[in-house]
Amino acid sequence: MKIRKLLSIISVLFVFGQMAIFAEDQSSVPDYSNASVAIKYYNRSVYYPGSADESPVFVHITIKNNGAETLRFKLADDRSFSMDFNAYTVKNSRLEQTANIIEKRTTNQTVYFRELALEQGEEYSFVENVKDFLKIEEPSVYYLELFFYPELYKSKYLTLKSNRLTLEVRPSPSAASSNFVPVKNESVELLKPQDISPDKVVEQTIIARQKSLWDQYFLYMDVESLIQRNPSLKKKYITVSAEERTRMIQSFKGDLMQARIENDIVAVPESFQIEKTTYSPTEGSVTVIEWFKYPNFSEKKRYTYKVWQREGIWKIYDYTVVNLGTE
Repeated sequence: MKIRKLLSIISVLFVFGQMAIFAEDQSSVPDYSNASVAIKYYNRSVYYPGSADESPVFVHITIKNNGAETLRFKLADDRSFSMDFNAYTVKNSRLEQTANIIEKRTTNQTVYFRELALEQGEEYSFVENVKDFLKIEEPSVYYLELFFYPELYKSKYLTLKSNRLTLEVRPSPSAASSNFVPVKNESVELLKPQDISPDKVVEQTIIARQKSLWDQYFLYMDVESLIQRNPSLKKKYITVSAEERTRMIQSFKGDLMQARIENDIVAVPESFQIEKTTYSPTEGSVTVIEWFKYPNFSEKKRYTYKVWQREGIWKIYDYTVVNLGTE
C-alpha cells in the first residue's frame, strides 16, 4: 500500500515536471507575430519552362517588422535552409521540389547563417530564383507563395507565410528566344536600365532584337504605351484591375516575341544606321534607316522611335515607319 502511494506521488511529480518543462520551452519560443513576409516579381518578364539558369523566375522577398520591439531572425547563407516556395496548379496539384533542395536537406552538413535585427518599421529584402526551389516543367498558371523559416529549416514549425502571386508560365516560342535574364558575370545582380542617351537606347534595343535577347530588348521599351497604340486594347487596359494589366503586358510581350502583332517593330534588320536624334530634357525622337534582306530582294525603311524620360531613364513609347523602297 505504501509502495503504491509512493508510486502515485512520483507519477504526479513527473507530470508536474513535464508541464513545467513544456511551459519553459513555450516561453523560450521567439514571438514572430509582428513579422511579415511579402513577395513580388523582380524585373518581371514572360516566364517559360526550363532550367533555373536559362529561364529564371526571380522573386523579390521582403521581411518587415510591424511591431514596436526589435525583431531578430536567422537567415542562412544558403537560402534553401531559410525558406520554401510552394506552387499549385488551378487543380491544387503541388509542384515538386528540385533534387538539389532535397539532397541538401537530407545530407548532414553545417548550415551557416547570420542573425539579423530589424527595428520598428524596418525591412530586409533579397532576390531569389523560384526555379532553384521548384521544378517548373510545364506551361500553366500556378499560384505561388513563400514560407519563411525565421529559425531556419530545422525549426520549420515556426513559419511566416507570404502573400500569393499568380505565375503564368507560357509555352516556349523557340530556343532562340528563350527567356534569359542577363546577369553580370561575377554576381547575380540583374541588369537594370541605365541612364544613357536616346540614340544609345535605340541602338541597344535594335541590337538586342538582332540577337533575340528579348529581356534586353524590353529593357528600354515602354510596353504599356505600346499596348495603348491599339484603341481597343487601350480601352480595356484603362478599365481593368492592376493584376489584369500585368497579365495584358505579359501577353502583349509574348505576342511580340512570336511576331503576332506590331510586325514592324519586331522585324530583324540586317543592318541599320542612326540618321538623326533630337530631344528635349523629357522627350525626343531617334530616326533610323534599317535594311531588311529577303531571299529575292532587300528593303529599306525609315523608323522614327519616339522616346521619353521617366525617372532618369529614356524609354521607347511609340514609333512610326516609312517604306523607302526595295532593291
